[in-house]
Amino acid sequence: MEYQMSNNTRSEIFKHEMKISKGDRSSIKNQNPCIIWFTGLSGSGKSTVADILEQKLSTLNKHTYLLDGDNLRHTLNSDLGFSNEDRDENIRRIGHLGHLMVDAGLIVIAAFISPFKKQRVETRALFEKNEFIEVFLNTPIEVCEERDPKGLYKKARSGLIKEFTGIDSAYEKPDAAEITMDGSKHSPEELSKIIINYLKNNNII
Repeated sequence: MEYQMSNNTRSEIFKHEMKISKGDRSSIKNQNPCIIWFTGLSGSGKSTVADILEQKLSTLNKHTYLLDGDNLRHTLNSDLGFSNEDRDENIRRIGHLGHLMVDAGLIVIAAFISPFKKQRVETRALFEKNEFIEVFLNTPIEVCEERDPKGLYKKARSGLIKEFTGIDSAYEKPDAAEITMDGSKHSPEELSKIIINYLKNNNII
């Protein structure tokens, strides 16, 4: 007999209470779970610093996972484009994915342009106090454009890419990020050390 799903599925969905809590999971891992949310222009150094940071945390025997924008565009969010609506949906999905990982007791590192304040405020609201650590790489656009590791600025300037953040689509800077750094004044290694010190000083690691 084939099972027929009701159209009113929401009333049939119940949240299951888990016997193992986030506290139990983090205690096993000997760390305070959180999400370290990198934001900044393309070319600001987000992915590079995030990768070095994860390596450093690994040497400290911390349990981590790095969520990278390009990687997720190939998998979970491969159906999304780059309209403002799709960018919002991209960050919404990533925020909920990160929330599940933090609930698993992990230190999650997320590297996304996430250009709009509303996106970041709504994502922060998913997490408990002190679990969302916003890292703003405030690298000048001139430096980002000079680096242009993917050739995206060149394509945007020539009109091949529309609504490119920093060129013809706005980037809204954070008002009160936990950590703000200029990626043109420090090496990625130095930037990662600043974040490690923050995590230590706030008893996260």
